[in-house]
Amino acid sequence: MLVVGFPSGPLQANCYLLAPGEGSPCVVVDPGQDVVEPLAEQLRKHRLTPVAVLLTHGHFDHCFSVAPVCDGNDIPAWVHPEDRALLSDPGRGLGVETRAMFGGALEMREPAEVRELSDGAELDLGGLRITVAHTPGHTGGSVSFHTGTEEGGRLMLSGDTLFAGSIGRTDLPGGDHRQMLETLRTRVLPLPDDTVVLPGHGPTTTIGRERVSNPFLLGLDPDGADAPAAPHRGL
Repeated sequence: MLVVGFPSGPLQANCYLLAPGEGSPCVVVDPGQDVVEPLAEQLRKHRLTPVAVLLTHGHFDHCFSVAPVCDGNDIPAWVHPEDRALLSDPGRGLGVETRAMFGGALEMREPAEVRELSDGAELDLGGLRITVAHTPGHTGGSVSFHTGTEEGGRLMLSGDTLFAGSIGRTDLPGGDHRQMLETLRTRVLPLPDDTVVLPGHGPTTTIGRERVSNPFLLGLDPDGADAPAAPHRGL
């Protein structure tokens, strides 16, 4: 499997391309701000043809370029229904201070074709089998994407649910800290240690590494005790 990732925009959100290999169809995950040109460069470099865009959640730093990428390639965008409204009204997912940082208004629109994700769905896209897990907490419609490699490796595209050494913030509209803790207990901690995590911001990590070093996972009690609130990272 070919995995290409690069950060983009002022908040350095990671955009990923997944493909069976060079010269094949590919899936684009989280095309955020300032993505169009570097994405086109990677598509040319690896001779890839995009067949779909997958969104881990609806915050603009992860989906700002979804309309031009989708409509420019005549492909659909996939998003969880609880975050779909953010594609045309990104301000709904931002606090007052965050909106002010970006001039108070962000103009976006839905691409021509939007398809909705559901928990447990299995997508067959471009020769890849991708499983969807609803992972609310950062936003109500946050999801993670799970897939495997021919060599037996496991990949999790975690969006802003899990980072190397941290977790996503829950203090913006649509965030819920207790829901995030439940997601971490039930959807993250049970995963195999060798699962490679491709997060929405920052470097790649593994579930095993985070299990023994991430303070927000170490602080979790399987019986439901609270862990500390997350520091701000990304949106």
